[in-house]
Amino acid sequence: MGKAIFISSGKGGVGKSVFTANLGAILGERGLRVCFVDMNIGLRNLDIYLGLENDVVFDVTDVLNGVVQIPRALVRDKRMQQTWLLATTQRKEKFTSGETEVRELYEKLKARFDYVLIDGPAGVNTELKVASAGADIAVIVTTPEYVSLRDADMIDQTLRARGISKRVYVVNKVNKDHMGLGILPSVETIAGVMKVPLLGVVQYDEAIYLAANRGMPIALQRGTYIEKNFSRIADRLLVL
Repeated sequence: MGKAIFISSGKGGVGKSVFTANLGAILGERGLRVCFVDMNIGLRNLDIYLGLENDVVFDVTDVLNGVVQIPRALVRDKRMQQTWLLATTQRKEKFTSGETEVRELYEKLKARFDYVLIDGPAGVNTELKVASAGADIAVIVTTPEYVSLRDADMIDQTLRARGISKRVYVVNKVNKDHMGLGILPSVETIAGVMKVPLLGVVQYDEAIYLAANRGMPIALQRGTYIEKNFSRIADRLLVL
């Protein structure tokens, strides 16, 4: 039985989906069977970051509503060893399922895959509660900004109240120069606010986002410092 990892953020624009794509790419390249599930209902973008937007025919609502079985809706990324995508719908009103149905979906996916990476919605809302149902681990993505940090703490409190005991956070888009000048909260300051372990820090690099917009997770470029950093993050995740 695999693990369902819910990846969330307190606000949009922190790079949550790009982080998800790169983390899953690293896990897949290790030979682990990975399923990306885009649960950012109505705001689908993970398919673009994976370069699979032209291959999506069915989405998660088609599976939940019984239109197709899981295998029909999965899109295989042939560039990677063991990764698939279950896309979401771009029509928010199409999604009518509740926590029970989503939990059952994750259980079925965990029976097929080693890791189910759920790209959740940003913010504390009904969509968050539904998308996080049945998750085994939560990864909260934040940036070194006071607003983002406050929102991340609220997400952590919400997920804790929902019974997800294994929660970690990632500090994304870190600019060392700005942090060194005291313009932004330091990693130490962030650690004092977040009450859960730090999974990793991702430095801001335009190459990460340029690659994502070309549909290729940059973590697949072997030997780069980015690939090594995501590998260390994956190592820590695998022991949770």
